[in-house]
Amino acid sequence: MVMKRYPNGAGGEFFFQKRIPEPHPEWVETCKILHSSVNEIDFPMIQDLASLLWVVNLGCIDLNQWYATCDDVDRPDYLHFDLDPGAGASFEQVLETALAVRTALEEQKIPGYPKTSGSRGMHIYVPIRRGPTQKEVWGFAKETAQGLAARFPKLITAEYRIANRPGKHVLVDYNQNAWGRTLASVYSARPKPRAPVSTPVGWDEIERGIKIEEFRIDNVPDRVRRSGDLFHPLLLQRRRVRLEQFL
Repeated sequence: MVMKRYPNGAGGEFFFQKRIPEPHPEWVETCKILHSSVNEIDFPMIQDLASLLWVVNLGCIDLNQWYATCDDVDRPDYLHFDLDPGAGASFEQVLETALAVRTALEEQKIPGYPKTSGSRGMHIYVPIRRGPTQKEVWGFAKETAQGLAARFPKLITAEYRIANRPGKHVLVDYNQNAWGRTLASVYSARPKPRAPVSTPVGWDEIERGIKIEEFRIDNVPDRVRRSGDLFHPLLLQRRRVRLEQFL
């Protein structure tokens, strides 16, 4: 994972740290990844509760994991769409965009699993069978996002450059699929007032209408106890979708 550290708490400045600090406990596993700078970086691997508490103690609030496992960091197990509302866009528009993404995926018989971002948007994950490179996955996500923008020009944009983005639109951000990029993981608390949580939701809830402030650190545990882990089916479907047929 990439550590996003808030040494002075949620209200203070943060910084990203890729390389595991030295010294560190020997029981925290690491993954050695070669970067384009020809530097090898030892990333921390959060495999158990003790390691999780260790990174939290370093000031990590939201957790940002890679989409591939350490044995092959160039071939991800998931692709995702980051639905990011622009200036003036509402969360209702985000929900509408999520349903549009679901339709586009269903037309290709691809499952999607939504969660709130814990901020203003949503994330939709797709479990894919390992094979395509991260760049190929990025290309598929880009093509899908641009197709949605053409299909819903008054709602959706795929324009990554902020200066060129139309107002009151929702960005279907495909660039977070690029190699080494990360998103706040499922059930991550976010450093915002009342500690919103990135929470899995059902498509029926999106159709009915939800509000981003419904999912907070004080109520999400009860939600999981009542309804179960809505992200568990994603894990069961891991490596299901053969993305090669769409490339």
